Amino acid sequence: MATFLIDLSPSDMQRRLGDALAVYVDAMRYPRGTEDQRASMWLEHTQRGGWKAVAAIEVPDQDGSEGGSTPEPQLGSAPLLGIAYGYCGAPDQWWQQQVVAGLHRVGADSTRIAELMTSYFELTELHIHPRAQGRGLGEALARRLLADRGESRVLLSTPEINGEGNRAWRLYRRLGFGDIIRGYHFAGDPRAFAILGRSLPL
Repeated sequence: MATFLIDLSPSDMQRRLGDALAVYVDAMRYPRGTEDQRASMWLEHTQRGGWKAVAAIEVPDQDGSEGGSTPEPQLGSAPLLGIAYGYCGAPDQWWQQQVVAGLHRVGADSTRIAELMTSYFELTELHIHPRAQGRGLGEALARRLLADRGESRVLLSTPEINGEGNRAWRLYRRLGFGDIIRGYHFAGDPRAFAILGRSLPL
């Protein structure tokens, strides 16, 4: 089998939404049914300014060669191994409002908040199916997603893990993400999150 990275249009995301959400649920080990709660939000995100999505797919080798040319229809229906997307942050978005509140809480001044919030790409989702983890696909998707962005920086949130001991944390540190806020609790979620960021380009 060969692995390809492809860009997804909003219509591609709508068509492959069930597959993308299945990767998300399996990667995060969420209970079945979580997909139903997230579907409308993921679709709404496709309408936001600067939205971009990339996917990792798996197709049979062409003539036995890894990464050969593949017919476009096959790419459109191939099994998804990974999904990543994000968009340009804006003041009317819930996530930005939450992060601004968190920055105030940790004592950040208005200059620092403006520096972080004025021009950033929110890396909203990045997930690799468990059977495909450990193959470098997360980094490949992140690099493709963040290539040629016009924003000054990229920000994301990820659940806190004891000792930063999982693949997601190792990936973000390897890509140079630093701490913005640690131990943050989003409204309605009992888990602690870290807000991480770095300047662009990657």
